[in-house]
Amino acid sequence: MADIRPFRGVRYDPSLVKGLAQVICPPYDIIPPQLQQELYKRSDYNFVRIEYGRDLPQDKDTDNRYTRATATLKRWLEQGILKADDKPCLYIDDHRFTLRGKTYRRRSINCLVKLEEWDKMIIRPHEGTLSRPKNDRLNLLWALQADTSPAMALYEDRDNRISALLNKPDREEPAFDIKLKDGESHRVRVVSDAAVNGKVHDYLDGQPLYIADGHHRYESALNYRRERRSSSGAGSTEEPYDFVLMSLIDMADPGLVILPAHRLVRGMPPSAIDGLMAGLETCFSIAEIAIDKTDTPSQINGLLSGGKEEVQVLLYGLKKETLLLLTVRDFAIVRPMMPYFHSELYQKLDVSIVDHVILEELLGLTHEMSGVFLDYSHDALEAIRRVNEQEYQLALIVKPVKPGTIKAIADAGDRMPRKSTYFFPKIPAGLVFYKFG
Repeated sequence: MADIRPFRGVRYDPSLVKGLAQVICPPYDIIPPQLQQELYKRSDYNFVRIEYGRDLPQDKDTDNRYTRATATLKRWLEQGILKADDKPCLYIDDHRFTLRGKTYRRRSINCLVKLEEWDKMIIRPHEGTLSRPKNDRLNLLWALQADTSPAMALYEDRDNRISALLNKPDREEPAFDIKLKDGESHRVRVVSDAAVNGKVHDYLDGQPLYIADGHHRYESALNYRRERRSSSGAGSTEEPYDFVLMSLIDMADPGLVILPAHRLVRGMPPSAIDGLMAGLETCFSIAEIAIDKTDTPSQINGLLSGGKEEVQVLLYGLKKETLLLLTVRDFAIVRPMMPYFHSELYQKLDVSIVDHVILEELLGLTHEMSGVFLDYSHDALEAIRRVNEQEYQLALIVKPVKPGTIKAIADAGDRMPRKSTYFFPKIPAGLVFYKFG
């Protein structure tokens, strides 16, 4: 099954770069223009220059953000700002963070994983992808011949063998300990012991991996490998580009936080909003519940986590200060609105009901309209506030997806609707990366 390898990771030399907290950056897909500018100013060595450099008005084929990233990487390697470790290693990151007053620790194993085509079911996706981000990552792979940030994948730690193995050297001092704001930190241990790394490989050898975050990175790596093999006429010999950088996390890790992706709707004509209730009544039983202003989050959690088997979502915006609890009346009514080729498990996800029944069928909206008519929030209270402030007309509040559901969808060879999951927090770029050129 999955082929896990240690590697000679490239990372900042802390003796030359003071303040590692100032040089790591978020992954490319959550860097808006304003943050990009701020990261450039934060440090002359901030990794954003490689991970997601600025576009400039005068850009051309021979001078653009990909060529500038290549030049920056070459210069930093020559100066020793970035250095490759002498031995193949696994990089164990204990990521501590706080969410809504609670502190978590999420442990990940940064390693190489051999690329496998989807149809082999060795690496299993759970969401669909868009072409534009894949093209960007593919261009960067060709320019740098490096994976600059890892895909996140889940594994099952059967009998807690990996946890016990990695806890043994827990007394060791970390190679680096990066403290960020708000109590967030990365304590990274570098494991070069071939016996330990071999056991990790053996423990994971008999099971698949589940892509959690980074589907675009993985698919770009697959495309890069195909193009390299096609252009070079490479045979069956194993090449460095046959591997992709991954950050592996145990499905049962108590620090694995998956936030929901609530849907926000705007720009709809009043007639569409006025007629929505009639459409909802054909598909759902509807309960009107006054918002508890003293503790709205607890109220929402209680409404959506009652343990019932029915598909339920919350709608806010049709009636002032009132949540509408929508329960699918009869699945036979909504089934024809679902894409026929998806599994029953997919069709009964609350995000599937929201996307296909409410957004597409009743309002005529699709994910291609994101940013114009449709947006997303990972905080139910924020979603309600934005409706109250008339930035949006409606908020559709869904439950967070559990790791077991992701596994079941992937095992069935299916994929969830786009924007179904948000793994929090994202893994930063610049801790360690894979240079295969």
